[in-house]
This record gives sequence, structure tokens and C-alpha cells, in this order.
Amino acid sequence: MKFKYLFLLVALLALSCGPKKGIVTKKKQRSTTKTVVVENKKDVVKTVEPEAPAVKANDTRSSVEIYIDLYANIAKSKMRTHKIPASITLAQGILESGSGSGRLAVKANNHFGIKCHGWTGAKIYHDDDRSQECFRKYDKAEMSYEDHSEFLTGRSRYASLFDLRPDDYKGWAKGLRAAGYATDRKYPEKLISLIERYNLDKYDDEVLNGATTKSSRRSTTIIEGPKKVTSKKHTVAKGDTLYSLSRLYKTTVDAIKVKNNLKSNDLTIGQQLIIPN
Repeated sequence: MKFKYLFLLVALLALSCGPKKGIVTKKKQRSTTKTVVVENKKDVVKTVEPEAPAVKANDTRSSVEIYIDLYANIAKSKMRTHKIPASITLAQGILESGSGSGRLAVKANNHFGIKCHGWTGAKIYHDDDRSQECFRKYDKAEMSYEDHSEFLTGRSRYASLFDLRPDDYKGWAKGLRAAGYATDRKYPEKLISLIERYNLDKYDDEVLNGATTKSSRRSTTIIEGPKKVTSKKHTVAKGDTLYSLSRLYKTTVDAIKVKNNLKSNDLTIGQQLIIPN
């Protein structure tokens, strides 16, 4: 009888242990499976999320319109200081930089394709008329706009352009081509088309009709007798050229040279010039 009870006890213990192990094993398997699924879903979300940002979906402007919004104020500023129509500067920037997407604009902040030519700053090499030509590299796009303005005001071959009305964008477009700025025969047409399509000439009007910014250049007036101006003095600042000063004071380069006994067009910062009437 003892053996029967002992056998029954062992059998009951064996049966009671078996199912518990099975249940524990199944719970662990389910738990592991759920964890893997959740982690996989999170990974997928992280990968997909950046591909459709809300900003891009809401921005309906074209690349040209975005470019204009970014650089219109700079172009207007250069019109005030260098007398180049803002419409022309913007149209050239759009055309020559591919609305800011060209390699020179992206890699070198060079929006006007200005080559090295005595440049001592950073450089970038790019295929143009010849393979791997040297182009100027700027820290900021604004520097490219400044250099473009200096380029046009500092070279005598563009001098006749500044005799045009400041809102004569058609004359400027044709004059740039005639002066050798571009070899493309359709260059003037392309500039004019951009200006008229995007109403860029409105920025010329804003400068001419609503300009409140005065020139930062300082001048001293010498007066002989009441309200009689005999001459002006100008202290040469960075970026000044004889041509830009002749435009500023409504005189000629030769008149300034004669008045100051200058033998060349070279100026030095801090130099005192007498400006003729």
C-alpha cells in the first residue's frame, strides 16, 4: 500500500510541474515577439519621418522667387551705393548663379561668376570657357554682390553705363553685352525677360522714389562767403574709385585728377581729395 501511495504522489507531482513550465515558456515567447515588433515599428518611423517635412509642402514659391526674396535688399543697397540698377543686379544673379543653385554659388558664394584675375583670397576651380578655371570664393553671398558692384564701377569699359538713367534697365542690359561683360548674344534679352517677368524694376523704383538711406561717405564743404560753395573735400574710403567719386559728386574723372594733380587712377585709403564743382 505504501508503494501505491508513493507512486500516486510522484505521478501527481510530475503532472503538476509539466504544464507550469509550458505556460512560462509561452509567455516568454509572446513577450519577446511583441518587443521585436514594437522596436521594428519605431525604426521605420524614424527612417520615413524626415522625407516629408511640412515646410517644403507649404512653400509654393519657385526657386527664382525664393532667390529674389533673399537678395532683393542687398541689390537695392548696392544701387544706393554704386548706382547700378537693382533690377539688373538681381537679374544677373538669377541668370549666372542658376537662382543660387549653381556650383559656384553653392560651394563658393560666387553668384556672378567672377574669375580670380589678381584675387588674393580663397579660390575655387571650375570648368568654364576652359577646363578648371580659377574663380573667386567668398565667405558670404553679400561679398559676391559687393565685388560685382566694385567690378562694374572700377572698370572704364563700363563707364558709359553710368550715363544712363538709373531705371533704364534695357539700356543697361544691352550696354553690358556691348561692353564685353558677356559673350552670349542673347544675354540682354535674358536679363530683360527676367526683369519683366518678375517685375524686378519695382526695386529700382523703391530706391529712386522711397530711398531714405543716405551715403555713408563723409565730405567737408569749404565755404567762402555766405552760402557759396567753392569746393568739396573727400576722404578716400575702402572701395572708392575715381569713377565712383565722379558719379557721386556729379563731375568727371579728369576733373578730379586735374584738381588734385593725379598722374594715375590709383587711390589710397585716407587720401584727401578736392572735388571740383
